[in-house]
This record gives sequence, structure tokens and C-alpha cells, in this order.
Amino acid sequence: MMRNIGIWLVIGLAMMVLFNLLGPRSSGSRELPFSDFISKVESGSVLEVVMRGRQVEGLTDANERFQTQVPNYPALFEILEKNQVRTRVEPTDQGNIFLAILNSWLPMLLIIGIWLFFMRQIQGGGNRAMSFGKIRTQMKDKEQNTVRFNDVQGIDEAKEELTEIVEFLSAPEKFEKLGGEIPRGVLLMGDPGTGKTMLAKAIAGEAEVPFFSISGSDFVEMFVGVGASRVRDLFEQGKKNSPCIIFIDEIDAVGRSRGAGLGGGNDEREQTLNQLLVEMDGFSPNEGVIVVAATNRPDVLDPALLRPGRFDRHVVVPTPDINGREKILASHAENVELSKDIDLRSIARGTPGFTGADLANLVNEAALWAARNNKKEVESQDFEYAKDKVLMGSERRTLLITEEEKKTTAYHEAGHALVAATIEEVDPVHKVTIIPRGRALGVTQLLPEEDRHSYNEKTLLGQIAMIMGGRAAEDLIFSRFTTGASDDLKKATDIARKMVCQWGMSNEMGPVSYTENPGQVFLGRDLQRHKGFSNESTKMIDKEVRRILGEAYQRAKQILTDNKEALEKVTLKLLEQETIDGETVLQCLNKPVPEPVK
Repeated sequence: MMRNIGIWLVIGLAMMVLFNLLGPRSSGSRELPFSDFISKVESGSVLEVVMRGRQVEGLTDANERFQTQVPNYPALFEILEKNQVRTRVEPTDQGNIFLAILNSWLPMLLIIGIWLFFMRQIQGGGNRAMSFGKIRTQMKDKEQNTVRFNDVQGIDEAKEELTEIVEFLSAPEKFEKLGGEIPRGVLLMGDPGTGKTMLAKAIAGEAEVPFFSISGSDFVEMFVGVGASRVRDLFEQGKKNSPCIIFIDEIDAVGRSRGAGLGGGNDEREQTLNQLLVEMDGFSPNEGVIVVAATNRPDVLDPALLRPGRFDRHVVVPTPDINGREKILASHAENVELSKDIDLRSIARGTPGFTGADLANLVNEAALWAARNNKKEVESQDFEYAKDKVLMGSERRTLLITEEEKKTTAYHEAGHALVAATIEEVDPVHKVTIIPRGRALGVTQLLPEEDRHSYNEKTLLGQIAMIMGGRAAEDLIFSRFTTGASDDLKKATDIARKMVCQWGMSNEMGPVSYTENPGQVFLGRDLQRHKGFSNESTKMIDKEVRRILGEAYQRAKQILTDNKEALEKVTLKLLEQETIDGETVLQCLNKPVPEPVK
């Protein structure tokens, strides 16, 4: 709108400038009545005149210019000739007549133009107001969508389950012959970065059908009813382009359980959800339209959304295992110049828990670091740098720390490393550094030898002891504590509380779940009822958590006391080299270094 107004203003100014350039220029002469003009001519004061039709311009003997309008007065030429006035006659300028007319009509034309402009804007605003309930989707037809299943690596089980959806869209009559119905919806569940969005695009690409993409937050507005209108419009577009796929990313933004929270929840969001439920399994069938949704919070979704008839298929998109990570690395490294010493299998083994997005970031960081160092190929050390950056954060070498702080950090990290290397159930130490990274002054990095999907009680207690190793080292060497253990205490407390409340790993509390429901909000007296357990149970939980943490702390302190000489050796190595690997820690403990896994 501002751009259009600016254009009209420029046009108006251009017309005014043009008129001033081409219009009659004012000569600075004064207007003289005709009678006074005759008097001056007869008195001999007028030297010359220029006649243009009825307009006369002249010059007096006092070097003053004047102009006057002449009526039908035939004797004028005789009077001028009698008084010896130089007379010059010029033709009338027809262009000036046009410009005079334009000058008189220009203000009116500008007013009419501005009025038409604002009327058009008002009508356009009305159209936009009527389209406020329309959905803005990103539609890709079968030519634009080039993603296929081969482009999605590391989640083979999920792809196999979704292959049926492709067959439903490609040949629905094959299943309808036997009385089968095409699924209404597919819910993709998994951690962020596992490839849910790309998987949805691959479904549409394999089936060669249009693909509508939208986020769950695009439905919800501050005005009640807009979201429901957008849901209706979305499915109308889908029906016009059926068979097609409608992909709703982050559906938990609109699909949360109804009635949660104070006051019965948000009316606009609940109306939007109700309309979505009706469209997916209501009175009007949506033939050929399959809704694919993605979320990493399936626990907060409304049960009506998850029942058969709406989201019939629940597909878990897991974090890739070592084979999947190797395929993902190979896929992202296709356009990267890799050195011959690169072993993607080894990199995949050293990145447990990484999602597809993490691995893509790893390859990109390694390529950027190699380019910054003017290398022609990406080498193994570039991937090692990239992995440290992704896991521990960027180095902060410009941070000025005192020698005392550096020494305290070295003992703290050495405590973590020694306890981890001593307890068999804890993952092996990969790297220890006292170079500040991210918000930490030092980092001890552990690297699992294989993927883990569950943990036993012994392993969890060992992890808590390892976490307490830094604080125990400070207590043993300096007999004081620092704020550096704040994050350690938070992590250890979180594990201990889950052991007691969620995993039933406390003999005192027994095999009972004491988890709270995060979807409900209560105040005051309703808080205890919301928890589902009594004040006595709360006290027992706190007591058990303190017991687990206390025993783990004493265990870590005892390990460091028994290996105080090794603690001094590791600390000295850190102060000299700033970064050491797990083999150095084992050598300080006089333990054999295990053979690398092939």
C-alpha cells in the first residue's frame, strides 16, 4: 500500500514539474489597466510593446515592464504609430491554451485520481479480509517434488511401513477391490532432526502426487474461528488436487489435548482441532487425501486425534543406528571432497545418538573447517574437530582465566575422567579438555562403544558417581567447593529422581510410578492432588534421592582417594597439554589400552 501511494505521489510531482517547465513563464511585469496604458502611450512613456492576440506586454522609459489586456479597439495601432512606439506582433501560442486548460483541471484530476486509488485499496482490503480465513500452503506438484525414498537414509523400517501409503495413492483400486479403505492419516513420531519432514516429501515424491506443506501454528490466530476456516480451506484444496498428501508439521501446536489447563484451554485452538477431527473422519469423505503429520511430542496429542479412522498409522522415526549413520554420512558427503584416510564407518561408530540433522551438520562443519585451513580435501582431523564442536561447543581461547581457576578446572575434569575410567559400567573416556567450550570451563567427553537403548541400575549409579567425580576432586584437593559443579549436580539429581519416581529403582519406594502429569495446571490446594501422591511420599522421594546422590558422591571420593597419584598425573597432563585423550587417562591409571573396534 505504501509503495502504491509513493508511485502516485511521484506521478503527481512529475506532472507539476512538467507543467512548470512547459507552461507560460512569468516575466516579472506588473498588470496595468488599459486606460493607464493608453495614457502612458500618449505621454510618450512607452518605448515598445509586444502584442499576442489581446495580450500586450510593454517596456517603459523607466525600464519597467508591464502587461495589459486589450479590448476590441481598432484605433490602438494609430495611437501607437502616432507616439512612435515600437510595435511587434507575435502569433498566439496554442500550446499555452492547452496548458492553461490543464492548469485549471490538474487539481481536479489529482483529486479524482487519489479518490480512485483509495477506493481500490479499500476494495482490496475487503478482499483480504474475506481471504483471512484462507490457508497459505506450500504446494509442490509431482514435477517440483524430487525427493524419493533413496534420499532418506538410516530409517529403513519407517520407509518400509510407508511404502504401503505409496501403493494406496498410486493404485487405490487394488485395495478397494477387496473392501479395504485407504488410511486417513499417518503420524510420524520421532526426535527433532530424524527426518520426518523429508520422509513425508518422499512419500509424495514416490507416489507422484501433489504435496501440501504447512505448520500447525499457521492455523491458530488471535481471532476465534479463523483456524477452523483455514482447516476447511486446506481440505478443499486437497480435494481439488486429489489424490494428494497434506503434511502438517509440528501438529502438537494445534492438536494438544482439549480441556488441559485453567479455564478449559484455548477456544481458538480447540475449535481448530475440532474442525480437523471432523474433516479427517466426519460426514464428508476425503477421498484420495492422506494427512501426514509430524511431532516430537505424541504424549500431549488429543486421544481423538490418534484413534483409528483419523491417524490410522503411527510410524516411529527413530534415531539411526550405526549402519544408518554410515548411510547418512555417505549421503551428505557425496558432494564433499574426502581424503582417502576417511573411514565413514569409524565416524559413524563415534557418533552414537546423532540424528540425521546432527550428521549433516557434522559433515558441513568438517568441510568449513577444512576450507578455513586452505585444504583441498576434508581429512579425519577435520571431522574430529567438527565432532568436538558439535558435542562440546566452540573453543573460547580468548577467555582470560586465572591460573588458580585453570588449576581448579583441571582437577575437576581429572576427577570426572578417573571415576569414569575406573567404573566399568560407565562409557569409556574419549577426550578431556580444560579449554573453555560453550558455557563450560572444561569438558570430559565419554564415547559409548555401541548404541544403547536401555540402562540398568548399576550403569545409572555409575553415571551419577562419574558426574560427582568433579566435585569430589575439588573436595579432596582443596577442601572446598566451586560453582563449576552446578550443572553436574543438576544432571545427577535428574537421574536420581527418575530412578526413584519413574523407573522403580528404589527399594524404599517400590515399583511405583510417581510421575506428574505436565499437561495439567493446578494451583494451591489442588497441587498435591495433581501429583497423585501424599506429602509423606514426597518426603520419602526426597530422602531416597539424597541417599542415592550421597552414596554416589562417597563412591567417587573413595575412588579418587585410592588413585590420588593418578589424579595428580592427569591434572599435570591437562595443565601441560590442555587436551588429552582417553588413552592417556588409562596410562595414568596403569590400565591396558583396549584395541580399537573395527
